[in-house]
Amino acid sequence: MKNTLKFTNKHILILGLAKSGFAAAKVLLDLGTRLTVNDQKPFEENEAAQELEKMGIKVVCGGHPIEIMDDHFDFIVKNPGIPYTNPILVKAIEKGIPVITEVELAYHITPANFIGITGSNGKTTTTTLIFEMLKYGKKSPLIAGNIGTVACEVAQTANKENIIVTELSSFQLMGIEEFAPKISVLLNIFDAHLDYHGTKEDYVKAKARIFENQTEEDYSVINVDDKDVVSAAEGGRGKKIPFSTKQQLLTGAYIKDQAIYFDEEKIIESKEIVLPGVHNLENILAAVAVAKLVDTPNRAIVQVLTTFTGVKHRLQYVTSIQNRKFYNDSKATNILATKKAISAFEQPIILLAGGLDRGNEFDDLIPELTRVKALVLFGQTAKKLERAGKLAGIEILKTVDNVEAAVNTAYDLSNEGDVILLSPACASWDQHKTFEERGDIFINAVHKLK
Repeated sequence: MKNTLKFTNKHILILGLAKSGFAAAKVLLDLGTRLTVNDQKPFEENEAAQELEKMGIKVVCGGHPIEIMDDHFDFIVKNPGIPYTNPILVKAIEKGIPVITEVELAYHITPANFIGITGSNGKTTTTTLIFEMLKYGKKSPLIAGNIGTVACEVAQTANKENIIVTELSSFQLMGIEEFAPKISVLLNIFDAHLDYHGTKEDYVKAKARIFENQTEEDYSVINVDDKDVVSAAEGGRGKKIPFSTKQQLLTGAYIKDQAIYFDEEKIIESKEIVLPGVHNLENILAAVAVAKLVDTPNRAIVQVLTTFTGVKHRLQYVTSIQNRKFYNDSKATNILATKKAISAFEQPIILLAGGLDRGNEFDDLIPELTRVKALVLFGQTAKKLERAGKLAGIEILKTVDNVEAAVNTAYDLSNEGDVILLSPACASWDQHKTFEERGDIFINAVHKLK
């Protein structure tokens, strides 16, 4: 870990634990800070808080009392999911106390360069593709961020030979001050998380922060087919590296004569790529661009693209039962992700969807739903999705209590040759702690059918 004095002898409040807060607390303790931890979960049910208290850290659990701000704090490290409307954060901003996420902390404690990947959809797949390409290319990559491994935990042991490939959410990017990836990637922008950001404009601003601290020595890999991405990147100083699935470019990553090119160099025939779905071409082009920017050999890129079939919970093939194929796309937590999942198949689809109600309707999903044979719904948004299904002309619509029941119902409705696809178009938090939990329940229910 790099010796940084930025946080040493400072009084810091960790607001919200989960994995990121717990990891940040341990890192900051090693840096010689004075810590207070505040978490919503009651202390007696909170193993992380109990462990931190044993380390000598002051812990306040069971809510977010505003009185905690009577202490003087030099920084607040917030859990990305806690909104800025939280009274503690409102008070901190009024007082001019910096509010950061652990990604900013990670940046200060390591000499390693970062590759930062963000976008509304495809972050996990692209992050994994880049990591695998760099690994086969012997570039000493580490993988971190919103993909499941906390960035500051990874950064703690990284050295200057490493490259930290980091998936970043808009929530995390709102809490940066100096964080500057050597290579930033913005895949796409779609109306998402508006319950958190309020407006699409504010959401775009949050995504655009990935570029704001870059210099002319850095690179910004951008999807030039998405006007919001192009707009978000305009203020950045990094060298723009475009990618496009629709245009044959002179530079960057693009498709020509049914092959992937970077600049004017042919990398691989499209037919050799095993990752399913037209929508994954965006992710592949972005990953190829990044890999080439760090001088990854073509053989390493080709090795990954001819073997990588996808990540868990993201259009993940589970199994076939009586010639019905089951796919787990639990990470599809918004409409665009589900649209792309549906478009990946030519077979008849039985779609399992529903989850947390964020206030939006599903009219944007209707054009894709016309390709769906049957709709099995669950969760808070079941009624809204049923309305969209009727408008799309779907005749078979069923509402059930949960994902497990949806699997059984979908199988009963299916015929040989059908695809049974979990792609919820909603977050999981109405019934599950995470989309991973929801996906695992789907997988287990499918295997029970056998």
